[in-house]
Amino acid sequence: MYIRFNASQSVEIAVPEERVPIQHYLRQPQRLVNALVDRSRTEQLKDDCFRLKMRPLEFMMLSIQPTVDMRVRSLSDGTVNLESVGCEIRGVEYINDRFSLQLKGWLAPHQIGGATFLRGTANLEVGVELPPPFWMTPKPILEATGHGLLKSVLLTVKQRLMYQLIFDYRQWARTETEVFLGDRPQILPAE
Repeated sequence: MYIRFNASQSVEIAVPEERVPIQHYLRQPQRLVNALVDRSRTEQLKDDCFRLKMRPLEFMMLSIQPTVDMRVRSLSDGTVNLESVGCEIRGVEYINDRFSLQLKGWLAPHQIGGATFLRGTANLEVGVELPPPFWMTPKPILEATGHGLLKSVLLTVKQRLMYQLIFDYRQWARTETEVFLGDRPQILPAE
């Protein structure tokens, strides 16, 4: 039985005022990925491509561990686009061979009345051919469970974004030190 699940999550976050605008922070895909996913579960494949190992997920009686290859592109205005470019399911070979995952999202800074906000949306869709033991389970139950699982994944990402990204941005912005050499200011990057 082939089944599709989907979920969507939007976010709006007030950005604290720092000396270095958040647009500069958002142009660093590695920092953004590390703010979203624990560093021990990420691997950089290219400048803009990362492998993310998700925590094991429980779906009905199955335990699966998705690994997603994600392309992260930063635009000059600070907008960040995320797109999955590959996926592997560890734990159940049957599902890995019959599984598709698409994640698309964006995050962009906006000015409202002198304050900066980050706004974004993530859309996650999974298609899977379930193994025969699930064929007897009513489709509405499978769909409700799958949609709920994807919503919880996106909610976890949203919560981490709201807290860890802002925390990391504030630390990064404070370590950016302005040094004046004569009349010319020079920005020294954080280590």
